[in-house]
Amino acid sequence: MKIYYNQELKKLSQGLRKNGTLGEVLLWKELKGKKIGYPFSRQKPILSYIVDFYCAPLNLAIEIDGITHDAKIEKDVRRQQLLEKLGVTVLRFTEGEVRNNLDSVLREIELWIKKRTTLPTEDGGTPFSKGDTTPDQP
Repeated sequence: MKIYYNQELKKLSQGLRKNGTLGEVLLWKELKGKKIGYPFSRQKPILSYIVDFYCAPLNLAIEIDGITHDAKIEKDVRRQQLLEKLGVTVLRFTEGEVRNNLDSVLREIELWIKKRTTLPTEDGGTPFSKGDTTPDQP
């Protein structure tokens, strides 16, 4: 499924790439270049939002949350609900988790990918066993 985005967000996303948080920079070093087996984009526009990282073949968004307040949390919940309606799974980590325990964050991402790509389908294969590039939704 093709996911559309607001073209006006393109410049903003480029600016965000240049000014990422330390957590975003650290995680990007581990995700870029298919280091964990799948391609990721950084600061990817989806609909009218920009997610920190996105893997199209897996429909996976990864968000790094900074210090939040109630209004920001409510906005993040609404955004996540809209993304999930599109079939996008959102994994969330705090800036502190990424900075202080990057290995654990990477293990959690890799575990999600492993579970997702080895789920049996109705015919007994895996979501990718017939050349499909998008995992089945649960």
